[in-house]
Amino acid sequence: MNSSTEVPSFKLNSGTLMPAIGLGVANADNSPDSKITAAVLHAIEVGYSHFDTASIYGTECVLGDALFKAISMGVTSRQDLFITSKLWSDSHDPENVVSALQQTLTNLKLDYLDLYLIHSPMKLKKGTRQPAKAEDVLPSDIKGTWSAMETCFERGLAKSIGVSNFTVKELAQLLAHARVPPAVNQVEMHPLWQQKKLRKFCNGVGIHVTAWSPLGAPGTYYGTDALTNPVIKSISSKHNKSPAQ
Repeated sequence: MNSSTEVPSFKLNSGTLMPAIGLGVANADNSPDSKITAAVLHAIEVGYSHFDTASIYGTECVLGDALFKAISMGVTSRQDLFITSKLWSDSHDPENVVSALQQTLTNLKLDYLDLYLIHSPMKLKKGTRQPAKAEDVLPSDIKGTWSAMETCFERGLAKSIGVSNFTVKELAQLLAHARVPPAVNQVEMHPLWQQKKLRKFCNGVGIHVTAWSPLGAPGTYYGTDALTNPVIKSISSKHNKSPAQ
């Protein structure tokens, strides 16, 4: 992608336009803040406007600093950006949801998010980080959590709300009581895990499916060998492209 590239967008069921390509700011390799800032600024320069973070990633503050710097320099504007973050699983209690989003906004130096997601349907004890242990898991109350997410939407703190890592069954249960349907379900999806059943369901109910780790997350503890897969390599060679392309 370069600065002249026109990035296509998807229209969500909330009416919001979401750029089809985004940069995930998860910092799986514990990079220094300076490296993340440089990556974000370079991404904006070459045409990225969609940035995805989460409370559990620990990158909201550095992303916020980078975005503030880019806006101050006149490289971009808030209106031209699409920022996604996520509610961590230890803040599922309805009374914690709005305050968790407000903390995220403070970290990001923003007045609103373009998209706020429930990071996982799993509810965890307060203070639990990744990876969670069995004794950290609590009974889920997605109905209550989603109601608080709807409050975030209605108060204008998030222009769209959605979920992440939800199955067909979990989405169906949520839709049974939702006043505002999820705009997005962000899940692991790449050539080796195509999520066909989930995509079919979401398409039928108007929920956009976003892929996390669309290249298979090489180099991470949860990654796959998608980029070295013989079929992918054969296709890329045929079209004179890299496996990632």
